[in-house]
Amino acid sequence: MTSVAFDPAVPARRQKRRPPASPPAPAPRPWIVRFALAVAAVGLVLSAWVGLRSGTQPGTAGSLATVIGNEAGMVGMYLALLMVLLISRIPAIERVLGQDGLLRWHRRLAPWPISLLVAHAIFIVIGYGQASHSGALHETVVMVLDFPNVLAATVALALMVGIGVVSIRAIRSRLRRETWWVVHLYMYLALALSFAHVILLGPSFVGRPAIQAIWSALWIATAGTVLGYRVVLPVVRSLRHDLRVVEVKPAGTDAVSVVVKGRRLDRLPASGGQFMAWRFLAPGMWWQAHPYSLSARPRPPFVRLTVKQVGDHSRAVAGLRPGTRVFVEGPYGACTAHALTRPKALLVAGGIGVTALRSLLEDLPKESVPVVVVRASHEAQLYLREELTELVRQRKGQLHELVGSREDVVLDAALFKSLVRDLHRRDAYVCGPPEFVRAVSAALEEAGVPRAALHAEEYAW
Repeated sequence: MTSVAFDPAVPARRQKRRPPASPPAPAPRPWIVRFALAVAAVGLVLSAWVGLRSGTQPGTAGSLATVIGNEAGMVGMYLALLMVLLISRIPAIERVLGQDGLLRWHRRLAPWPISLLVAHAIFIVIGYGQASHSGALHETVVMVLDFPNVLAATVALALMVGIGVVSIRAIRSRLRRETWWVVHLYMYLALALSFAHVILLGPSFVGRPAIQAIWSALWIATAGTVLGYRVVLPVVRSLRHDLRVVEVKPAGTDAVSVVVKGRRLDRLPASGGQFMAWRFLAPGMWWQAHPYSLSARPRPPFVRLTVKQVGDHSRAVAGLRPGTRVFVEGPYGACTAHALTRPKALLVAGGIGVTALRSLLEDLPKESVPVVVVRASHEAQLYLREELTELVRQRKGQLHELVGSREDVVLDAALFKSLVRDLHRRDAYVCGPPEFVRAVSAALEEAGVPRAALHAEEYAW
């Protein structure tokens, strides 16, 4: 295939005219996250207070169980709202916490709303059963069949529990990403099914139009945020830039680089180290977006990604035809030059994780004198090797290529201390598979790198 007019991979000294890079992503503003946390905490307290105002008369049959059930339902639904907001990819929040951080908090939070909503169902049934002196089992049948919207809420709860079970790491790791993604979409359906039940039957809402209006506005705003940042913004941005594949070429024995061309890419703020969710409008691929790192800083009118062929989608990327339209979400990621807290940097990559660090190198200041450590099981997995070597040379840094099995090449604290004499003066960036990132991060902390100077991104879903 004939090479395109400009390839981000070609060093500047081999080009007659090198287009300037697109503007970097805005700097993160940590105060926004602190403010958001404060607002979320206030909302949690108010939700708990509203839940206690159930209208149930103390001392009556089933009153205690009903109050507990109502409180669990209010707090559980509010935490479910926060859980959705965490994955709505609000740019100002994502730039601080990064996608890894948001997913980590999402996974930590997820068991609580599901558990509380299960408790809500159990205690409400017990309370109503005690009040009617009919027993919990009989009351369950009556509520599901006769109460408005309770059947829909029961289906919603079953969906939530099922999604929670599927999200357990031991189960999730056995599923194809595509399967897990489709299953997870049902959470939105579950929340929609439960909304009417809460507003119409919740003791805290019945006869209280002001609270109904506030709760409805809160959930409408949440839905609008998700649609805005996950659907509307990506569609508008993709149509504006009119991205299309212009070239697919090998980047190793099991990886390819995809060069995409677009218009007005000088208005696409992207920093080295970030990634985008790419949706290729090709048969069998159009319905899902996958995250792949920018393997070079965008240089209008081109942007490039490099993909290792490990799954159905990534293998299909190698067969993309020039002219294929591309829709994108992002850029995302907090592993950028904005995160630097020290004058110098250490970059550690495992396998295809080198793509993010390769683009990050372009943004690092010349005085960062980067030390780059690349770990691979085989020499063929040293992706973008020539480009990495050139970028390190330009910044007067050092490149260490560690090739071998995990038993032969152990990335421990002693190794990093021997490779990087001034480790205490450097920020550390780590990219790669989850196990690699966690092991290397632990080793670097043991070697003396504080958490504030450690920036990591896991290549996983």
